[in-house]
Amino acid sequence: MRVLHFTVPPEYDGKKAREFLRRGAGVSARLLRALKADPMGVCRGGRPLRMVDLLRTGDRLTLTLPDERGAGGTRALLPLPLEVLYEDDDLLVVNKPAGLAMHETHNHQGDALSNAVAYYLRQKGSAAVFRTVGRLDKGTSGAVVCAKHKYGAAKLSGHIEKEYLAAACGVYEGRGTIDAPICRPDPGKTLRAVGEPGEAAVTNWEALWTDGKISLLRVRPETGRTHQIRVHFASLGTPLVGDDMYKSPDTRLSHQALHCARIRFTHPVSGKALDLYAPLPTDMAALLPAGVLQALFEEET
Repeated sequence: MRVLHFTVPPEYDGKKAREFLRRGAGVSARLLRALKADPMGVCRGGRPLRMVDLLRTGDRLTLTLPDERGAGGTRALLPLPLEVLYEDDDLLVVNKPAGLAMHETHNHQGDALSNAVAYYLRQKGSAAVFRTVGRLDKGTSGAVVCAKHKYGAAKLSGHIEKEYLAAACGVYEGRGTIDAPICRPDPGKTLRAVGEPGEAAVTNWEALWTDGKISLLRVRPETGRTHQIRVHFASLGTPLVGDDMYKSPDTRLSHQALHCARIRFTHPVSGKALDLYAPLPTDMAALLPAGVLQALFEEET
């Protein structure tokens, strides 16, 4: 059971508790309903607080988050070792390997990241459920943020800055931006393409290295469309290494050479700025010379 503590700031003096909780503390409407259902869900000075009660500067409020044990339904447990990048009472950040789906589907029963995290949390005696903030494609590796409660998930949604490393076929130099809408030509297929009518998509890139055949790029997407990075580079005739779906001529990898290498965000509870790195997987690292790998390692440390 997680208990959150808040001190009412001057700008909410004389305001209703509901207004502070929704706007000041960032509590979602759904979570607020759950808190109201518990007589001790929201308290001031150890006493239950009604949503219409007026607050005073310096009031100390406590929110007792609902115990979510069993809320995730019956999920198979997968005893897969996880590379944990960060963990506390509110968050779990892991380095997802390529080839591991995020969630169970009809094609992936019991062998997804959700199953591995469920096993990990069960082993630690945690009541948290698998709740990711954002997602990565099955063939993409890298940092994945799992919130241990609804409050954390809602606060982080749309507020995680991601930086990827990608190996694209072809030669890239300098830096640039790809601003092209992404559509789904066939609603029955996963494949995406650049075209209209589509959703706006912007990808910023910076070339780090090239051997004349492939290039290592640092990629910062401004939007989060499905397959965005893969589609944008494929649309320029330079698909990512190993990306069979988008017709990559370089098949040295069994998946797209795309890795979420760095994430930055503000902790949803403490307010601390977090800047986390996920080490490059060995198969993708094998595409690069030792000097490039050393430079990346020094950047991380």
